[in-house]
Amino acid sequence: MSEDILSRQPPPADLRLPYGSDPNQFVDLRLPVTKASPHPLIINVHGGFWRAKYSLDHAGHLCAALTAKGMATANLEYRRVGNEGGAWPGTFADIRSAYQFLIQNAPKQNVDAQRVVVMGHSAGGQLALCLAAHEPHLRAVISLAGVVDLQRAYQLHLSHDAVVEFLRGTPAEVPDHYREADPMQLSIAKARQWLIHGTSDDDVPPSFSRDYVALKQRRSGKEEEDVHLLEIPTATHLDLIDPSSKAWNSVERIVLEATA
Repeated sequence: MSEDILSRQPPPADLRLPYGSDPNQFVDLRLPVTKASPHPLIINVHGGFWRAKYSLDHAGHLCAALTAKGMATANLEYRRVGNEGGAWPGTFADIRSAYQFLIQNAPKQNVDAQRVVVMGHSAGGQLALCLAAHEPHLRAVISLAGVVDLQRAYQLHLSHDAVVEFLRGTPAEVPDHYREADPMQLSIAKARQWLIHGTSDDDVPPSFSRDYVALKQRRSGKEEEDVHLLEIPTATHLDLIDPSSKAWNSVERIVLEATA
């Protein structure tokens, strides 16, 4: 069921808004039918191992499902490996630009700028956590099966060394890029963090999220990171972003809690 989410056509967005001049710099905004104001906002960063072959389309399903629950959703597109200006640091610069654009335009879209949560799946989890490390006003961040340990992603050669393409080299060649981009090495002092992972994930091992949370909790005496782990039994990599999967209720519950 979840495997075909990459090819299923998502429900249309209400608005496609550019946040930059590049064709890949836009957000698909979905707004609840109710006019109650203002709405909480979920900013979603799609995955695909940072590569241009994967677009935001497959993430439209989860955004539509969350909008149906009364939340505004912004599905981000950004420059990726294979696009001009993509990879590090251009990809992350796009994530920050999109976030700042959405905050600045929140009143126009009936969105509560104080109730913004960023969520990312797979490689998007890495980008979401990086955003939380750099934007101190962000309320909460949710990583869904995130590639949250870039050193280990290199050691395991995940997706044919996708991290080497993204960071433009190995840890020995570009150590500064790994230090700047790796959530394991960043401090997220303000945003509450949820790491959600399926125990049957064959694309990004569940131990990525498990070890991330363990490390951050060990550090918490000094840096006070508010970090939590939810492992979903038998869930696969794509189950976490498929509203028709058994895992979805658990994901939705965390999102609702994050925006409460």
